[in-house]
Amino acid sequence: MTALSETPAEPTLGRHPAQRRVLTVLTATQVLGGIGVATGVAISTLAAATLSGSETVGGLAQTSAVTGAAVLAIPMARAASRHGRRAALTLAYGAGALGAVIATVAATLESWPLLLAGLFLFGGGTAGGLAARYAATDLARPTHAARDLSVVVWATTIGSVAGPNLARPADDLGRTLGLSEWAGPYALAAAAFGLAMLGVFALLRPDPLQNAGPKTTTRRSNGWQTLRATPRARLAVAAIVVSHMVMVSVMTMTPVHLNHGHASLTVVGVVISLHIAGMYALSPVAGWLADNHGRIPALLAGMALLASAAALATVSAPHHVTRLTIALVLLGLGWSFGLVAGSALLTESVPPAQRPAVQGISDLMMNGGGALGGLAAGAIVTVFSYGTLSAIAVLLVLPMTAALVLSWLRRPPGS
Repeated sequence: MTALSETPAEPTLGRHPAQRRVLTVLTATQVLGGIGVATGVAISTLAAATLSGSETVGGLAQTSAVTGAAVLAIPMARAASRHGRRAALTLAYGAGALGAVIATVAATLESWPLLLAGLFLFGGGTAGGLAARYAATDLARPTHAARDLSVVVWATTIGSVAGPNLARPADDLGRTLGLSEWAGPYALAAAAFGLAMLGVFALLRPDPLQNAGPKTTTRRSNGWQTLRATPRARLAVAAIVVSHMVMVSVMTMTPVHLNHGHASLTVVGVVISLHIAGMYALSPVAGWLADNHGRIPALLAGMALLASAAALATVSAPHHVTRLTIALVLLGLGWSFGLVAGSALLTESVPPAQRPAVQGISDLMMNGGGALGGLAAGAIVTVFSYGTLSAIAVLLVLPMTAALVLSWLRRPPGS
């Protein structure tokens, strides 16, 4: 361990015999879930704006999906506590599939209110992808928790990069089959979520949470009480929420900003694909840094990346495609560091019996913050500008950075 390390080295523990299978199933279903989520991310803002004629409603599209992910976090946590991770992830991907079907119908009927309703359930796909990272830590060695978590996050890269680039072919195929504009991509997302649901239900055996120890599933706990009593857990949740809020708010309105520069759907898809690659492709680096140099240094690196991304976006005009692409890649990297290191810090900060409840609260607050960011983003861009939105994002990162620095400076001597 280096001088930056926050905790002394832990003894090497043997790997749980089921962990390899658990990680394999989680990574495979993450690919499918990533296709569904990323396809929706690429088109939902534009679809809602087109159907409604309002950029504000366009911002509500992503907000609806993120709100759905937030609301579903609590029943998922309860399902995990009572029945294990398999039940929770099946619930999430099932909701996502149903939401994508509703969105397909909404596009056919050209009804933006129905589209927003479908996107609320569509958020289940996001909720499932996020919850899967915690499933990766249930049987992990303590010294490898962040890396195992990051492997599952990394797996999302494949589906998430492919998803936006499949939007146009899916739309073309849908129109060939007689579907309306936007319906084809949502139908693709429904199929992807459905396959992820079936994969988790059939193959995630043994259930990682139920095999982590009976105390994690037989004892119900008050997650809010645990969070209030654990300063490091609160710090972890705050870092996760800020990372997600900044990422969602800037990312949500970037397709609209590019559209003002007359960018095609293909260009928008490439930009979003590279952004999502930034979110997931280097997550093992974040995991390695968090395991070997400490959770707080990794979180500080994430905050620096987020601030740099938002600052670059502030000075990017709609036709600055290259500059906006770089900004969104940095934005994705900052989110990845915040999510991986923050999730590892949260998991190790609370006892095993309280983890499902606290993790559920974390995802609730994370997606709630993202929903608020998406909602505010649409209004800010409508009233002011995309540059103003990005400048506000920089300001959100600064106090979180200060709190992390203070926490690191106040660590006990020798830790």
